[in-house]
Formats: sequence, C-alpha cells, structure tokens
Amino acid sequence: MPRLPIDDALPALLTALQETGHAVLQAPPGAGKTTRVPPAMLAAGLAGPGRILMLEPRRLAARAAAERMATERGERPGETIGYRMRGEAVTSPATRIEVITEGILTRMIQSDPELPGISAILFDEFHERSLQADLGLALALEIRGALRPDLRLVVMSATLDAAPVAALMGDAPVITSEGRTYPVERLWLDKPPPPRARLEQEVAALTLQALSETEGGVLVFLPGEGEIRRTEAALSGRLPAGAQCFPLYGALPPAAQRAALAPFDGRKVVLSTAIAETSLTIDGIRVVVDAGRARRALFDPGSGMSRLVTERVTRAEAEQRAGRAGRVAPGRAYRLWTKGEEGALAAQPRPEIEAGDLAPLALDLALWGSADLPFLTPPPEAALAEARALLLGLGALDASGLITAHGRRLAALPLHPRLAHMLAEAGAPAAPLAALLSERDPFGPSAGVDVAPRLSALAGQPGPSAPPPALKRLRSETKRLARGLPETHASPGIAAALAFPDRIALRRPGDAPRYLLSGGKGAILPEADPLAGDRLLVAIETDGHPREARIRLAARLTEAELRETFGARITWVQLCEWSRRERRVVAREEERLGALTLASRRWEAPGELRARAMLEGVRLTGLSLSGAALRLSQRVELARSAGADVPPFTEEALLAEAEEWLLPYIGSVSSEAEWRGFNLVPPLTARLGWAGEQAVSSAIPSHFTTPLGNRVPISYEDGQPAIELRMQEMFGTTRHPVAAGQPIRITLLSPARRPLQVTMDLPGFWAGEYAEVRKEMRGRYPRHPWPEDPRVADPTLRAKPRGT
Repeated sequence: MPRLPIDDALPALLTALQETGHAVLQAPPGAGKTTRVPPAMLAAGLAGPGRILMLEPRRLAARAAAERMATERGERPGETIGYRMRGEAVTSPATRIEVITEGILTRMIQSDPELPGISAILFDEFHERSLQADLGLALALEIRGALRPDLRLVVMSATLDAAPVAALMGDAPVITSEGRTYPVERLWLDKPPPPRARLEQEVAALTLQALSETEGGVLVFLPGEGEIRRTEAALSGRLPAGAQCFPLYGALPPAAQRAALAPFDGRKVVLSTAIAETSLTIDGIRVVVDAGRARRALFDPGSGMSRLVTERVTRAEAEQRAGRAGRVAPGRAYRLWTKGEEGALAAQPRPEIEAGDLAPLALDLALWGSADLPFLTPPPEAALAEARALLLGLGALDASGLITAHGRRLAALPLHPRLAHMLAEAGAPAAPLAALLSERDPFGPSAGVDVAPRLSALAGQPGPSAPPPALKRLRSETKRLARGLPETHASPGIAAALAFPDRIALRRPGDAPRYLLSGGKGAILPEADPLAGDRLLVAIETDGHPREARIRLAARLTEAELRETFGARITWVQLCEWSRRERRVVAREEERLGALTLASRRWEAPGELRARAMLEGVRLTGLSLSGAALRLSQRVELARSAGADVPPFTEEALLAEAEEWLLPYIGSVSSEAEWRGFNLVPPLTARLGWAGEQAVSSAIPSHFTTPLGNRVPISYEDGQPAIELRMQEMFGTTRHPVAAGQPIRITLLSPARRPLQVTMDLPGFWAGEYAEVRKEMRGRYPRHPWPEDPRVADPTLRAKPRGT
C-alpha cells in the first residue's frame, strides 16, 4: 500500500490508546485517517476479541470507507470490514471493523448500554458537529465512565479545535498529523453574478473556464441533487473531448457512486455535494469549482421538523473544498464569489445542536433517562423545552417528562417523532406520506399545495412529475416503512393530523382563505388554490412566518375524521372575556381543539366573572379619568406630596390595584359605551376611606364657595388650584381667594361662559384691566351689570328683564 501522511502519526495514536484508552486525532483531509486508523488499531490488538465501530456522518462515506479498507486487505465488504446503515447492512460474524452511520450508534446504545462485543468507537469527521455525533459521543462518554472503562474512544477531525473535545473526554491526548498537500491557487470572480442568474448556469460556465485553463480532474461542489442534475444538463454537449461528468451524492446508486470515485482515462468532472469535502478520496482531482453553497439540516418552523436548507458556505468549508485540489499535485480552486464577499462568510458552520430540531434528541434523552450528559455544546433550553412540549402532545412523554410506552415505540422507529407517531397510529397507509416528508419534496412548488396528487404519483397513478430516481427511492422507502404495519382506513388527512396535531387548520370567517392553526398561529392559502374553500385542513408545511405563514403543503381533513381521531381532545370550555373586536364582555361556551373553536353558543356567566372580564377591558382601554374623578385623583396626589397617609391615585397605581377598589362596583357594566358613562367617584371615594377623605379635604379643598354661596369645583392640574366662574359672581371680592396654601387661578367668564380674563390677582384686575373689559362687554351684554367699581358692587348672576 502507498504510504500516507497519517502513517507517521499512527504510533503515537496507538500508544495513547494503549495507555489512556482515548484520544483526539487531528488530521487534514487526504491524510488517510478514515481508512488507516481502524485497521491499525485492529492490528495492534486494541480491539481485543471485540469489534471496532467507526461513525461516518453520511451513508456514501460509510460505504466508500468500508469498501476501501476491504480492498486494501484484498477482501470484499462484509468480511473483516463491513458497514451498516438504515435499510442496509453488509456484515458477517467475521466482521471486526464496522463502519456505521451516526444514528446506528444511538440505537445500539439505547438497546444495550454496555455495548457487548464493542471494544472501540471512532467518531470520524467530528468537525461537522451533527446532532447524532454529539449525542453519540455524550452517550459513549457516560458509558465509559459508568459501565465500560475499557471502551476505547477516538474523535477524529479535519478542522475542529481539539482542546475543548480533549477536555470533554477527560484530558484525552491530542495527536496531530501534518498531512501532505500541494499549493492551491485560489481564484475569485471579478464581479458577482447577475441577481437573477441561475446558479447552475453560472457554475457550468465557471467549470468550462476551469477546464480550458487547467489539467486534471475537476471537482465541482454543489448544494444538492437537483443542482447537480441541472448543472449536468447545462454542461451536456459543451465539455471538451475526453471529458465526462460524474454525479456524486448520497442518494445515487452505489455503482454510480463508485464510478465517480474510480480512476478514469479522460478528464473527470465530478459534480458533488459536500460529501466530497473531507470523507472521500476521488482519483485524479487537480481543480475545484466551488458554487459557494451548502445544504444543512436546520430546524424549520414551517415544517416543524429539520429540513435541508441551502446557505452560503463558511470560510472553513471553502478552505476544505479548496484543499481537495492539492492532494496529488499543485492545483486551482475557482470560487463563484468575489474576493470582497469572502469577508462576509461565517467562520465555521454552527453545530446542529444549536440550530436543529431537538425533538429526536429530547426523545433519546427521555429514553436514556437523563438529560445530564456531557455535551460539547449543551442543547439550548428553550428549544429543548419546545421539543418536549411536542413529545408530550404526541403522547411520547407523560406530564412529568418521563417516556411512555408509546414513546418507546416511537424511539425504536428511525424517523422523526412526528412521523413515527403517525406510522404507529395510522399504520401502513401513512407510509407514503412518511417517506415523502422524510426528505426534500421532489415534486416542487409546481405540484401545488395539496399533498394528495403527490401521493397518487407515488402510488403509480396520474399525478405531478418528479425525477425518476427520486420516485424510485420514495417507493422503496415506502415499502420499507410499511413492512409489518397494519392496514387501516386512515386517509392522508388523518395521517397528517396525527403527525402535526398543532397544524390542524380551521378557516377563519371572511372571503380570504385565512386559517387558524390548532397550535395558535395563523396561516394563509393562495386564493386560487383548489384547497382555498375547505373549512378544515392540515398545514403540513408552511413558510414559517411567525404571524401569518403561507401554507406550502396541506392535506384535506373532514370534520368527521377530526372528531373520530381527536374526539378525546375536543372539549367544551366556558369563556367570559373582554372582546377587543366587539369592545364588550362576551360570554360563551366553545367546543375546542387546541386553539380551534369548532362550535360556539351563548352562556349566562356569573356576575363575578363578567366583572372580571370587564376589568380586563378597563385595563386595556384605560381609566380615562375626567371631571370629578380626575379632580379627586389630583387632590389625593397633592395631599400625598404634602405628607397625607393615603393610597396613591395615579392612573398606573389605580389600574394595578383595580381588583381591590373597582371590581365590586362594575358588575352591571359590560361594554365600552357603558364604561364611558360610569361614575368613578363612588369607588374612588371608597378606596380613600372616611379618614383619608377627611385628611385630603382638610389639606386640599375640593370646592371654592363663591360670595353667592355656590360651590365651584377646584381643579389641581399641575398642582395649581384653579376655578372657572362668571365674572359677576365675584363682584365685591377684594381679597384673592386661596386653596391648599396657594392663590387660586381664576378664569373669569362672560355671561355666555366664555373666558374673559385669567388672573391670580383679583384686586389688581379690578383696579386695572377691568375697565377695558367693562368697556367692551357693556355693549355686548347690556342686560348684565358692569359696575364702574366692581369692588363695591354686589355679586349676582341675574340679568335685567328684557325691554329694560
């Protein structure tokens, strides 16, 4: 076998494992860690009589690694070296090294935590930080600490900062392989592609440029199968003589995958997903063309599950991709972005545990019986709580958070808990929907919103079109999922409702097809969609808008199906509440499923409930103090500032304590109109109490008594006492009146009660400006007295009889 860079690091690694039982191995892509470390451990006797498990993040990498190791031993996969993944196992009793996908380890540990027959576990490409790898390492560390101190653990990574992982593993030794790479020239675009340019067309043009300027094989990085197929079509008939395209992605048949990896006589153009970043060795690559996109699993609020979304690559990913061009000779890396755009790229991809759907993790933790595991990155508490709430709704957890028997059944199925619950409850008819929802929709938006035509196409009936390989894969997965399940009469709507009980949608009143979801959120359909007239739907997938999401995929649901499936959850509730829309107290009984109201009828609510509902309306609309109530609150606040021992009367304080002083008085009030006419003085006076009222009245009088004996209310806006009254009522007053130790601001009114003068010095007004006022007003109001000297005139409100 040819010597690889990792060979120089193997002695130190094997010594560390012999002495400590664990290690972290840093090795760049192409160093050979994936195919050399497990056989070296086996040859050194570190596996004893047991097996070595090596975890790979992708099925393609797992199969390729096993085949490569087996070939180097002169064997076929399934002998000393085997592999296992969901739906496929190539092993035998002689197998000593087993390459598995990451979820397989979790299932093995949950089935038997002692892992009998397993001597070592290797976590390859750990820098990708998948949720299953993080969970697998956490579980393995717990097992090693409590049950299997002899279990050897190795974390292998191309770019990961080794120190935190080594610390997590109990100060594990860090072994570094320098690797061997040739210089790679990096080339960027001079300017960004046009805004509406098709990615595949731009990648094809850049690939043709690279072919014309370089020698050797070309590795083109694209986000997914669809982009690969479209780029392949764009290159068709345009490649130079002797060049040929080879697609490479996880769902490709194994024979086609092997063809992409094998030597080729001409110029090989491999159109690959991120699978080729680190795990695979592709013969003859000298050039990389990077589309700058990566597809990763992120939690999608629109679907309620993890979805593969397309994002910009990070700088670390771009460097890994570029490095593939320098494995066998100096190379070039063409990047479909400008050098100026490079600085805007994120440094590293986020760990999946920070951004992914945590429902599967929450179920695994519940099955394990503890969430206190040694995670490199702890799961966010809010996301974990949301995941547990979903599992509670599915019946996988009980009210105390413990796993139920149903939850154990769901954990045994290799599906998201939503889909596992759907299969467990709906049986074989739900298998096509589970297969369809387990991956990216191959039919696309052109197939419409209704899921039924897609299911018809899967069943071989007329329906929308999809790529034949995708249909074949979905049909195969459908058969696998349906195996052993009972045949039922569950419709697509029932199946979807079981998986998405929080997405049952009830049409709102009105012309537009707006819906309320049982989980409380809003959703909308395109008005022209055939489903737009349906009263009930299941919104399988939305665009995730937090206020009113657009439904992208839905299933019809009849009310009879709803009641048959969720009858135990449908309840009658009595509601007495303030209606913001109607601006009044509304009392009714409602038949509800979650946030949905299926039926409603009037209810004669008790008076106390109506008063509490009205109080809610008061808090929403405000007290809006005016007139006597406002003057009372002003007086109380002035008295408090002067030291009176009385409760606060600011609007904020009154609303905060409204249950104590207002609630007993508003039992007969039930609308905003009635509230506007409500007299607040009696409840406010009661809040003040007799002693408080006396204290306030003595310090801050409520009225001014005029020379005629009339009581005029005093307002205290801004702390200044003020009154308004007709000028004739103050005739004969020679001293300016005082209240609360301050001169009263007097607004003197005409006989028509229009302001004539505002004064805080009434004697001065009589002696000065009054003469001008008298001169003007005598002609306007001749029947009213306007004496030359008002200081000696008698106060009056009378006017001369007409004609005198």
